[in-house]
Amino acid sequence: MKSLITGITGFVGSHLAEFLLEKGEEVYGNCRWRSPMENIERIKDKINLEQCELLDPVSARELIAKVKPDVIYHLAAQSYVPASFNEPNVTIETNVIGTLNLLEAVRQEKIDPIFHVCSSSEVYGQVKEDEIPITEDNRFRPASPYAVSKVGEDMIGLQYYLSYGIKTIRTRMFTHTGPRRGQVFVVSAFAKQIAEIEKGIREPVIRVGNLDSVRTFADVRDTVRAYYLLTKHCKPGEVYNIGGERTMTIGEMLNMLISMADENIKDKIKVEVDEKLLRPSDVTLQIPSFEKFKNETGWKSEIPFEKTLKDTLDYWRKKL
Repeated sequence: MKSLITGITGFVGSHLAEFLLEKGEEVYGNCRWRSPMENIERIKDKINLEQCELLDPVSARELIAKVKPDVIYHLAAQSYVPASFNEPNVTIETNVIGTLNLLEAVRQEKIDPIFHVCSSSEVYGQVKEDEIPITEDNRFRPASPYAVSKVGEDMIGLQYYLSYGIKTIRTRMFTHTGPRRGQVFVVSAFAKQIAEIEKGIREPVIRVGNLDSVRTFADVRDTVRAYYLLTKHCKPGEVYNIGGERTMTIGEMLNMLISMADENIKDKIKVEVDEKLLRPSDVTLQIPSFEKFKNETGWKSEIPFEKTLKDTLDYWRKKL
């Protein structure tokens, strides 16, 4: 089986590449001259990297023509919600046009892969309490340029299935985290600050945004296993929510992380709100229903959230 992962050098992409290699698959990924390689350092000799800029339709088609993958995991994206408010054009172009170019390349090359379109739970926006848990039929209320871009990506994936029979399967993944997560994302940001405090390179203050938002957390290693099962068992043209089973506020998650800090500093840590970390509009309630996905694949989360947090904290302890 030949799998192509866009965004292979990123957080989820690198974990997925490791998982697919363990399954004995032939793994390809796109990269650019500026792509950071740290996440795939351990496996770079086992995967096939191809230079490709997805915003260039010619480059995207050359990639598809060369690799001719059996499965495409399209993970490449501008995925940081706050940055999308500052760079809405870049976010829309990267996530929507990049996806369109890849789909067009598949259509033009007349190949027939399973095409995983990685949308996001952010498309649902701020839901009402009577809409919890969120199903795939919930209405869209995108509350950021990022969310708008993911609505576009989601719908383009559906359109190419309906119009051209390309075997797209869309996922709306809820909050997922773990080691290698970028330092701007909430769990990783808190873990990095704690590790810095432990090493004495930061004052014992953790800077935070909205701690009252409710999230359901999943581990990235459970996430990539879900994506693999998706391509084996799920139906083209369909969309699936995927998410973890541990629901709590951001503040409760932070308290769990602080409890894992070194004994000599945990009682000294203070928490301060940083206005720069507050979004112009926020999504404060995300609890998924993923019964549809579970019924078709048998997937469930296996990694305890305590391990996810501990592994993320240990990642930053080693990295600093």
